[in-house]
Amino acid sequence: MEVSIKHFDELTTSELYAILRLRSEVFVVEQNCVYQDIDAKDQKAIHIIGSKKGEVVAYTRIFKAGDYFKNTAIGRVVVKKSEREYGYGRTIMEASLDYISKTLQEKGIELSAQTYLLRFYSDLGFKKTGKEYLEDGIPHIRMFKSNA
Repeated sequence: MEVSIKHFDELTTSELYAILRLRSEVFVVEQNCVYQDIDAKDQKAIHIIGSKKGEVVAYTRIFKAGDYFKNTAIGRVVVKKSEREYGYGRTIMEASLDYISKTLQEKGIELSAQTYLLRFYSDLGFKKTGKEYLEDGIPHIRMFKSNA
């Protein structure tokens, strides 16, 4: 999988379409969750795109501190269902963490994790920082990682 990093205005229309399609495919259709994915936040985000043979198969978006949460934030972590067996979730998250550490040079990272992925994020160094809550009808938990 090849990883590219782009700001919103650097995305081609084809890339944006592929990203939105993947997010809809997983978060709306697969998880059977009707919610507003196109949330007017993509314009502020840094987009981490994982592609394989020209197809977007993994993705995250990063927000600088204060643009979404108090700290730098990672969201919309997604891997195409047929590609999950290859460890692309870890690969795209490691690319995201590397970008935050080296380019943004931020010390703290927050995310709102779907609770069933608690171990996945814990293995990447994130720790729970609150109680479980429902977001769009799906159990989530806030998590934090220090890069210090």
